[in-house]
Amino acid sequence: MAEPTPRTPADELDSLRRTLRDFCDRELRPQARDRDRGEVYPTELIPQLAELGILGAGLPERLGGAGLAYDGYRVVVEEVGAADSSIRSLVSVNVGLVGKSIVAWGTDEQQERWVPGLCRGELGAFGLTEPAAGSNPQQMVTRAVQDADGWTIDGSKIFITNGSEGAVTMVFARAIVDGDDRGVTCFLVPQDSDGYTARKIHGKLGLRAGDTAEIALAGVRVERDAVLGEVGGGMKVALSALDNGRFSLSSGAVGLAREALEVSLRYAAEREQWGGAIASKQLVQELLAAIHVDVQAATGVLDLAEAKLHAGERATLEISTAKLFTTEASVRCADRAVQVHGGYGYVDEYPVQRLLRDARVTTLYEGTSQVQHLIIGRILTGISAF
Repeated sequence: MAEPTPRTPADELDSLRRTLRDFCDRELRPQARDRDRGEVYPTELIPQLAELGILGAGLPERLGGAGLAYDGYRVVVEEVGAADSSIRSLVSVNVGLVGKSIVAWGTDEQQERWVPGLCRGELGAFGLTEPAAGSNPQQMVTRAVQDADGWTIDGSKIFITNGSEGAVTMVFARAIVDGDDRGVTCFLVPQDSDGYTARKIHGKLGLRAGDTAEIALAGVRVERDAVLGEVGGGMKVALSALDNGRFSLSSGAVGLAREALEVSLRYAAEREQWGGAIASKQLVQELLAAIHVDVQAATGVLDLAEAKLHAGERATLEISTAKLFTTEASVRCADRAVQVHGGYGYVDEYPVQRLLRDARVTTLYEGTSQVQHLIIGRILTGISAF
């Protein structure tokens, strides 16, 4: 059990939200369509994200982070996720999956080497998924062979956010020591290592401005101190990281769903048909009400997860519940938003079709919706079905 974390005063959260909304309105939303159309990585925004503290939002101040508690970090991810999910993904992986993992599991030297850079924009990636090992990481075949001087890593990873534009990747591999498989182990691998090759994946349905990479590891050499946690303890690192990542992803999904509601309300008030604004029509109101209900429910389940985290209690059940509900709700909300916009929702003159495409992947990564059902079922019954 972790130490309880004090909540942030309401006025500070409100001020943080206003600052972030102003930044998103000024710097993220105006070019989101062009970044999406051209699959353009937001290189020019990285320094601004770092300067505002977004890239180190939930990381300790002693290591260059903003030192936000869970409630403040949630506000950051919600607001960025509402404006541009491609950038939200970049942030939540850098902070939730990588930064928090190094703080939780890393030595003092590892923390001091990597975390300040993450906060400055030298991004981190989380290298768990392989071409033949997605929902079941125990099937991974990437190997790290130990010798007198360190480790040699060979294998491949796929669908890795920040995998080609970052500085360090948490690579999970089977540790081979004296010929024996000691189990999945996490290694901190510099992306400029010899033998580390990354190829950006293009043609994605959503998150088109994000850096999603396929990684090849061919004889990559790392020293003994590259192990994060213990040899054979990689799955403990991965599971704790995924709890943090799923909290981030849930926060972003709530932000996206809220954006779907806000843009639909504006459009419905402005669009006139049959002698008046479509907001006055019963069936349009039905769609808007359904989006609102999902936003409120998604906010509620995320509140429960956040409360457990602030209390320092184990929150896997609440986080998996939030991940499952908020991501599925974000798809429903974005789909209804397209319906409210009619034909205009099908083209990118308005943002709702991008919201729908960006929402769709949230039900797939960091554990599919089906995997979340199995996690929840296992916790409720005490019986593992996988």
